[in-house]
Amino acid sequence: AIGFDAGVLSCLEYLEAAPWAEDEEEKVASLLAELHLENVGAGEVLKRVSVEVANGTDEGGDNEEVLLKLLHVVLEGKDEKARREMKGLVFKMLRENSSHNDLRKESLYSACDSCLELLRHHFFRAASLDLQDASQIARQADNLHWILDILIDRQIAEDFLKTWASQSELSDAHSKVPVVHRFEVSRVTARLFVGIGKGQLLASKEVRCLLLQTWLVPFYDDFGWMRRASKGLDRHLIEDGLSNSILTLPLAWQQEIFLAWFDRFLNSGEDCPNIQRGFEVWWRRAFW
Repeated sequence: AIGFDAGVLSCLEYLEAAPWAEDEEEKVASLLAELHLENVGAGEVLKRVSVEVANGTDEGGDNEEVLLKLLHVVLEGKDEKARREMKGLVFKMLRENSSHNDLRKESLYSACDSCLELLRHHFFRAASLDLQDASQIARQADNLHWILDILIDRQIAEDFLKTWASQSELSDAHSKVPVVHRFEVSRVTARLFVGIGKGQLLASKEVRCLLLQTWLVPFYDDFGWMRRASKGLDRHLIEDGLSNSILTLPLAWQQEIFLAWFDRFLNSGEDCPNIQRGFEVWWRRAFW
């Protein structure tokens, strides 16, 4: 307003060079837009925070390509500690970004299919006593668990549930793989139980029943190892998820599953999940 263009340019040069605190970004962008300083270099300042200004387009760049690259770098990373840390970071960023639809369902499922294919390959090799790359089983199961978390958070995990419930060949080979290599696979099953039990995954009773038919016995077989070897495992969350999953089925199916569990629990104790709460609900429904 004063017409001191040299002073304005000096301020803009300062803003372009100086670091900004996160809470200052919006303030700077808002002020520059309000002052209409396009002819004196405001665009250079805004390039720091705006892809559109940097590219000269309204498309916002290919955000999906960047997010997919981050996803695959995490899936393929070699340092396990760094992978764990970056999985949490990328999951947080995707959650914050989910409303923008920058990562399509098809892209996530494509990554998921690649991990499942690798898991099947290494699982069947281990089942035939070729344990050279058996460590890849846990790695790919962990990748699937992470992608499943993202799918559940975005409420698009139903197709994953159907695919996992249909893995009868993998389930049949389960007992042939040493438990130290295979128990991470049951963490994927456990995450699905929690998702169903919390109402995060809504599928037909046929699919829910198929999941239990295919994976419940392998899950029981691995539970002791999961409990001892998985850091941060919330046993009670998984047991509640399993109980609630069973209780969504018709009463006759509940009875079959709970009676089989009752026998197994009495002979396995701590190495079997304790779904007594679900058993009591079934009992009341059936006999009261």
